[in-house]
Amino acid sequence: MALLEVDAALERILRGVKPLATELVDLHKASGRVLAVDVVAKRNQPPFSSSAMDGYAVSHNDIQSLPAILTLAGTSAAGHAFKGSVRPGTAVRILTGAPVPHGTDTVVIQENVRVDGKHIHILEAAPKGKNIRPAGLDFTKGQLLVPAFTCLTPRDIGVLAAGNVARVKVFRKPRIVLFTTGDELVLPGQKPRADQIVSSNSHALAAMGQHFGAEVINLGILRDSLKATIAAIKKGLAADILLSTGGASVGDHDYVQEAFKACGIDIAFWKIALRPGKPFMYGRKARTHVMGLPGNPVSALVTARIFLKPLLMALQGLPAAEAVTTAILDGSLPANDQRRDYMRATMAVASDGQRRVSPFSTQDSSMQHMFRSSQALIIREPHEKSAQSGDRVSILPLDF
Repeated sequence: MALLEVDAALERILRGVKPLATELVDLHKASGRVLAVDVVAKRNQPPFSSSAMDGYAVSHNDIQSLPAILTLAGTSAAGHAFKGSVRPGTAVRILTGAPVPHGTDTVVIQENVRVDGKHIHILEAAPKGKNIRPAGLDFTKGQLLVPAFTCLTPRDIGVLAAGNVARVKVFRKPRIVLFTTGDELVLPGQKPRADQIVSSNSHALAAMGQHFGAEVINLGILRDSLKATIAAIKKGLAADILLSTGGASVGDHDYVQEAFKACGIDIAFWKIALRPGKPFMYGRKARTHVMGLPGNPVSALVTARIFLKPLLMALQGLPAAEAVTTAILDGSLPANDQRRDYMRATMAVASDGQRRVSPFSTQDSSMQHMFRSSQALIIREPHEKSAQSGDRVSILPLDF
């Protein structure tokens, strides 16, 4: 049976996917969430004309000839505005951020003023309007602050808060339930037998899901049992995405595919023209997306990056397209076979501004430390010809 191409597999996964339902969240909990609607300012910023410096608020007409001697009428501080209007020949001590009093139109910085009791001597003139931030300088009431389908950053949160926005409507976080299978596995911190290894996949995949905006329930390690696998799958079918790792092949102790079918999951495809990650499986039941990832750690993470991340983006109203770009190859690569290859590589920016990538000499899908040292995956298309140092190659920068 011919292997399914990567792009065709991704197209099937994303077919018909729409953003999840919306919910209102408090602004202090909204970082990293995706806006479902445009958000506009509820007030001007600043809401009044304010001083940009510590100094003295004056009428520009009173400082036409220097030195100008003015009488102090009071003080305007942040949160404590000067009451009333300033008459000609008088000035108000003003502090940064304070409202500019009525009757004044210029702030002279304190370094250019000499104070003599209740009088001040203006020693150096300032242009009309100097050191004043007019009302609405940053934005005005009703102005668009952040558009819909924006993944909120700290800068977005800041401007929304300044616009007096306390709650925002966002898309619900996708919910993932995941488990890993294998009698050979123990959790980190446990003492493995001589024939066991420490499980890493579920921890890494849970972290990846959270990194890309999901809520994750990790069911931990399942023993190689059809009954246990079916029970875990039934729990996972309440989520938006059910994620398994391991047990996706056809060995004597690989029960995942059989359990999927027993639970009524329609398996859309199994086995991809992909390296690493050939035994990737995808299906659906009702609204739940089901992914069976390989057990090899790098294979699990690469397939999750290629297929899980775009699905999470689409469910949150974000573009699902991959950020594929190019770089200059340092080293050489042989001609490729019938599978698309994602090769781990280091990446650096040369003095000429060009990104350059160097593939690791070993690409074994169990080598996590090497994967952790990678900054990009070099993409080699099926049957692509050999490449030499200096050639331009396609890459997928690692963003997790």
